[in-house]
Amino acid sequence: MRFCTVERDGHLIVVTLNRPEVRNALHREATDELDAVWDAFEADPELRVAVLTGAGDRAFCAGYDVRASSERRGAAFLADRHPRGIGGLTHRFDLTKPVVAAVNGYALGGGFELALACDLIVAAEHAEFGFPEPRLGLMAMDGGMHRLARQVPLKLAMSLLLTGRRVRADEAARIGFVNEVVPLADLLATARRWAALMLECAPLSVRGTKEMTMAGLDLPLPAAMGLLTPAASRAMASADQDEGVAAFREKRAPRWTGR
Repeated sequence: MRFCTVERDGHLIVVTLNRPEVRNALHREATDELDAVWDAFEADPELRVAVLTGAGDRAFCAGYDVRASSERRGAAFLADRHPRGIGGLTHRFDLTKPVVAAVNGYALGGGFELALACDLIVAAEHAEFGFPEPRLGLMAMDGGMHRLARQVPLKLAMSLLLTGRRVRADEAARIGFVNEVVPLADLLATARRWAALMLECAPLSVRGTKEMTMAGLDLPLPAAMGLLTPAASRAMASADQDEGVAAFREKRAPRWTGR
């Protein structure tokens, strides 16, 4: 790996964006590398949860590496970007395993979009979030405007999208797109704690729940409740479902196999 590191710990991986000299900004080559990481994560039956963070204490990700893309603008820039979006994640809609963003500093532009594409966000106290794109004649085109408007009240979303202003972690938690704010020294331990809570659950149930929830977001409630996605179907027919019921009856911890 040239632009990120991957640490494997049992059923968990910790992926660290590793370009601190540019505040972990990402160019096409870094995104290609990360895209392969997410492919491997989804395909590996032993891996169940990921944590995504940035190297250093200044930035989670400052978005696109403008220096690397300075010659491409407008339609040319859109045509050249990765089909899975920044970090191989913002346009990836088939990842059924959960990802926790551990935001260790600035999450700006595409970096904010990358964090919003994760399932949970924990943030260091000094972290800042924002979309500076309108101040540069750009727009948050990697899902930022749409995800933010779906995850917080519309007026609050527009107050960020239309002004380019930044919010610190405590305000982000009040708005509702950050799950927990902690001192930087506790950030990774907190992300791992959230991951551990997910790992206590049946892995197929977690995957099915994520897939069903995301698939139903834009549907009327009756239609959403009528969904049965592939991951959910696997969970309902799994040996783990029988194991969970047996463990409850026998008052013991379940032994999940992911089958």
